[in-house]
Amino acid sequence: MPLTLEQYASFLDTRKDLPWPAPPAATPVKARPHPVRLPQVRAVLWNVYGTLLAIPLGELVFEHPQHFIMTNALEKTIQEFKMWGSMSRKPGQPSEYLLSIYKQLLTEQLMSPGSERHPEASADRLWEAILKRLMQKDYKFDAGFFGSLNEYGRKIAYFFHASLQGTACYDGAARAMRHVAGAGLMQGLLADGQSFTPVQLQRGLAAQDGEAKLSELLGDGPVTLSHEVRGRKPSERLFRRALEALAKKGVSPGEVLHVGSSVTRDLMPAKRLGMATALFAGDKTSLQATPGQLKEPASRPDVLLTELGQIAEVVG
Repeated sequence: MPLTLEQYASFLDTRKDLPWPAPPAATPVKARPHPVRLPQVRAVLWNVYGTLLAIPLGELVFEHPQHFIMTNALEKTIQEFKMWGSMSRKPGQPSEYLLSIYKQLLTEQLMSPGSERHPEASADRLWEAILKRLMQKDYKFDAGFFGSLNEYGRKIAYFFHASLQGTACYDGAARAMRHVAGAGLMQGLLADGQSFTPVQLQRGLAAQDGEAKLSELLGDGPVTLSHEVRGRKPSERLFRRALEALAKKGVSPGEVLHVGSSVTRDLMPAKRLGMATALFAGDKTSLQATPGQLKEPASRPDVLLTELGQIAEVVG
């Protein structure tokens, strides 16, 4: 029976031969919290990276700006999944060869026909495309352990991105989500993310609260991630998908609070569509807000949080 992605992530924990990049420590922001009570809110939609999960660079990336980190993650992936035997033996490091293929296929995904102004790639599909190229040269894998080709691609995507950027929940993330769930409000995710994002979030929450289960905290709340919609923030397609799911449950935009760390990418699209907004200003790395944006009515958040636990003063 193939391992699920969560089981595979737990299996990697047992490996002592795999070093992982450490998650970043949050850098405090000089800001004054403004946790206004919003009694009309019936649903809270969380951004993930940079809001619930701390991550280097403040967001999930496909290409790390530091070449050494990028090639090191690729080299680690090549060795782990025994890819070199099915790669062209060109001069140079294997990681450099794979990087050229990776960039080409990533560009093809992002340039595929469509009307989305802010296209998003799928890490699963990217690695599946790489695998198909390797399989032309007799590459094989253990389907009994990894599952089908797309399941295998998903596990490689998780491994590669975990090698590229370490993640951990910000202080108070599990407590904040427990408060929202305990208050009887709907709760969901509205974020730039991949198929492995819920697994990374679950692992971060469990590190803070061993009893925390993301599926229970979210209940039947919507999980709207950019890889599914093929559009990343500030794409309105992404936001509308989440609102459509809530509308089916009788929740209107004015009853939704979106919590994010970027004014332009999180708050402004949410405000345009009628949602209440909360800016998480708890980490300089992920915070994207200018003094002018915090004063302008079209972008000014309804709430400013410097700690996630302050959500208890806002809803419920």
